[in-house]
Amino acid sequence: MPDVWLYENPEKVTFGTVGEPGSRVFLLQVKEGDSLVTIKLEKQQVKAIVEYLSKILATAARPGHLAEDMDLEEPNDPLWSAGAIAALYEEDINKVFLVVQEFDPEAPPLDDAEDPIKIITNVAFEGISIRIVMSLEQSGALAIVGKRLVESGRPLCPLCSYPLNPDGHDCPKTNGYRPPKL
Repeated sequence: MPDVWLYENPEKVTFGTVGEPGSRVFLLQVKEGDSLVTIKLEKQQVKAIVEYLSKILATAARPGHLAEDMDLEEPNDPLWSAGAIAALYEEDINKVFLVVQEFDPEAPPLDDAEDPIKIITNVAFEGISIRIVMSLEQSGALAIVGKRLVESGRPLCPLCSYPLNPDGHDCPKTNGYRPPKL
């Protein structure tokens, strides 16, 4: 297994999920030629990437036609789980660079005040990583798919803001009495 997968001209970059809300697994998938790589992400990582891409797209030149086929391809078994993520928009060439490093349980946790998306020039990546160069069109389509996936999860309890399961939950705001229902 290589230490770095480099995708300079990917045909597809997409997010997807496997499983039901509440136990979904979020995935990032990249395809270029015969190579197809799937990486497991946390929902918050998808949300952070979407927010970063949205900021870029709000100030960048208007992208052309966005990809329509954004479904995951088989096999979609993740090779590894994502750890640190870095991104950079290169305005001169209208490309977005996304780097996702394999999760390292021994790496220090990110400070809560720290932005979950790092600027590539400030991060030294060691170990296994995937490096993706995306067009504005690919970035726009990825942002839309990611936003839809993040927002399609379980509704939040109006009292405690924790996710509601179909059968309700033991809301801490009510000491577990009268659980809110969907």
